Amino acid sequence: MSSGEGPQRLGIVVQARLGSTRLARKALLPLGGATLLDMVLSRLLLVEADLRVLATEPSSAGELGPIARRQGFELFVGPEDDVLGRYCMAAKEFSLDRLIRATGDNPLVCHEAANLLMASREGREADYASQVGLPLGMGVESVAVEALMRAASEAHDPYEREHVCPYLYNHPARFSIARPEAPAAYRFPEGRLTVDTQRDYEFVRGLYGAHYDGRPIPSAVILSAIRAGASVGGPEAA
Repeated sequence: MSSGEGPQRLGIVVQARLGSTRLARKALLPLGGATLLDMVLSRLLLVEADLRVLATEPSSAGELGPIARRQGFELFVGPEDDVLGRYCMAAKEFSLDRLIRATGDNPLVCHEAANLLMASREGREADYASQVGLPLGMGVESVAVEALMRAASEAHDPYEREHVCPYLYNHPARFSIARPEAPAAYRFPEGRLTVDTQRDYEFVRGLYGAHYDGRPIPSAVILSAIRAGASVGGPEAA
């Protein structure tokens, strides 16, 4: 388990690709006057870290690489389906001790909550930490690279390889797991702000149309909007 001793090199690593089957090429969908991926990355610039990396796969790198570069992210290209392996390779490439895992599905990450997580002892020292109670699509995961490497050496199930962190939090006897409550101001677990379907995209695009002025929408504004709405987006809201 992580010792938490000494300074750690922290990187935000965002996974994205163009091969989504439910919403094809969603990273390039228009949002906020640019693309959905631009909005994901620009919002993550507000999360404190030593560096930021977009981790993608070979067939997507040509189109996603320019977006990463214009947002100030490094580009890493790794396996398409073994995303756990991709993360480990990126962590090694950039000499990371701890990473914040984010995904290209989430253009409304709560950067305020993410910074509070990383300022906490749990966020800095647990093998795996994530906040409970945020709307789906607003949270990030904090992972010790040493633990991630161990998970990669032991995990064989395709689901565990594709989704990166399940092997860690499904083995609490082997890893230290922290799931602190999200700050009350951002707690709304029934909310859905990830972009996985066309309906999700239309909902998030509506939020951007109503509230985006060229700067990241404050999370308080987003929470207020979805709490007040008749729907919180996504197919589960029907």
